[in-house]
Amino acid sequence: MSGWQLTLKATPALRLDLRGLSQLAGLSAADVERLPLPYGAGTLALAECFTVRAGGAEGDLLLEGDLSRSDRIGWGWSVGTLTVQGSAGHYLAAGMTAGRVEVHGHAGDLAACEMAGGELHVHGSLGDLVASHLPGSMDGMRGGLVHVRGSVGARCADRMRRGLLLVEGDAGDFLASRLVAGTVAVAGRCGAHPGYGMRRGSLFFTGTAPELPVTFLPAGGEVPVAWQLLARDIARHGGPFAGLATRPHTRWLGDVSVGGKGEVWMVG
Repeated sequence: MSGWQLTLKATPALRLDLRGLSQLAGLSAADVERLPLPYGAGTLALAECFTVRAGGAEGDLLLEGDLSRSDRIGWGWSVGTLTVQGSAGHYLAAGMTAGRVEVHGHAGDLAACEMAGGELHVHGSLGDLVASHLPGSMDGMRGGLVHVRGSVGARCADRMRRGLLLVEGDAGDFLASRLVAGTVAVAGRCGAHPGYGMRRGSLFFTGTAPELPVTFLPAGGEVPVAWQLLARDIARHGGPFAGLATRPHTRWLGDVSVGGKGEVWMVG
């Protein structure tokens, strides 16, 4: 068995739902071509939208083309590597549990929402509510790694519970709002109200220091062991985070309006 390579024939007029592409293992070429894809109020056979050919390691999937109108790419992804050569739509890697998803372009809103494991690497920017929760749910990202080389929109990491989120660019308003646990690091600028309502977890700013809400207070003492463990874990991912453990830093505690057990690190 081998993996699959799918090339988009033309940009669809309506939005495509590609969650079914996470279940191609064991299918024949004919089965893949006949796979129904939700499209508007109906469905389309996959072969009407994509050129299909075998290639790559078993469990791998390569998508080529501008898929910015294609949603739920990597939905529940659990094994192998999914590579997107182009941009992606909303709900990228939502509910992912294992494996690797890599996008060489931008993606829309709700990327990595309720992700529980694996790695998502985006060589571009993402929209709002990255690593957050699906509508009506209480739990955001619960594990894994999200590494964004570009910027992210508003409400990134809302209700995030576990995992590591790295943003090399800027972040929008309400970053890490209602954060329950996990680690978020931003190398660029940040919008208003970072850490709003965060209960626990760690938030790192390695670029321009933002203005924190008044419900955050300076920490009273040094915690060198915790700093070294956290900073080295982030620094191993390189880029603007390399050498983080050797840089000067200050620590703030909050949000005290909801218990004050979270921490914000301002890195010089």
